[in-house]
Amino acid sequence: MRFVTLERPGYTEPGVQFDDRVIGLRGAGFEDLLSVIAGGADAMDRVMRWVEYPPGGESVPRGQEKLRAPILKPPKIVCIGLNYRDHAEEARLAVPGVPTVFSKFPSALTGHGHPIVLPGNSAEPDYEAELVVVIGRGGRHIPEARWREHVFGYTMMNDVSARDFQRATSQWMMGKTFDTFAPMGPAVVTADEIEDPHNLAISLTLSGEVMQDSNTSNMIFKIPRLIAFLSSVFTLEPGDVISTGTPAGVGFARKPPRWLKPGDEVAVRVEGLGELVNPVVAEG
Repeated sequence: MRFVTLERPGYTEPGVQFDDRVIGLRGAGFEDLLSVIAGGADAMDRVMRWVEYPPGGESVPRGQEKLRAPILKPPKIVCIGLNYRDHAEEARLAVPGVPTVFSKFPSALTGHGHPIVLPGNSAEPDYEAELVVVIGRGGRHIPEARWREHVFGYTMMNDVSARDFQRATSQWMMGKTFDTFAPMGPAVVTADEIEDPHNLAISLTLSGEVMQDSNTSNMIFKIPRLIAFLSSVFTLEPGDVISTGTPAGVGFARKPPRWLKPGDEVAVRVEGLGELVNPVVAEG
């Protein structure tokens, strides 16, 4: 099942995306996707019954929907740095012995089709295609062997990064969390649709040119390890998102560097999840 968040006149609502239409879930009592995730099996049962026989007016033809980030306000946006060996090598940084963790604020989120706004105070905006894990059942001290019990589904993120801000201090977050620097979506695909998240093609094109082209099998720390490591420190909650790192090909490592610029279009693709496309504009 593919969950999205629809932008309606004056409000948003979660929806389920099919090949030819999107069915809104507000009438079924769900205000946002977080309420579906937190509701567990009972909520999923209600969703399935609703989409089978939706009342009139709930359906939007595919291609006419306007989407927001599928989860508008995740409890936590957890990001993993240097999680592909080739990316660590191109950055000329040691392959980490433990996961490198930083975060973004929810104000950085934007959706499929919405612009990435380049801030006027950064000269080095960059792109990063990433697979995102969406937590379903929360928990603390989750064993690696039980990781699947805690995953609701998967989506994509472009971990847009202002490299000049990122390198200014030893802490990366300020370079990572400008407004619109976390395009996410277009949909959260439930875990049952993805047989092996560690064997998915992942790529990014910039204005039609392939910049990143890899596979999630190249991750250093796989999802079971990330969930166990993170939950050893803090409680994972329903709706938390974990962005699992990016492969080689980012802009700063190119010669000359390729920074995002107004007029660009960025497309992130992960096998089985679709395509996340965002135009790039200058800050007004």
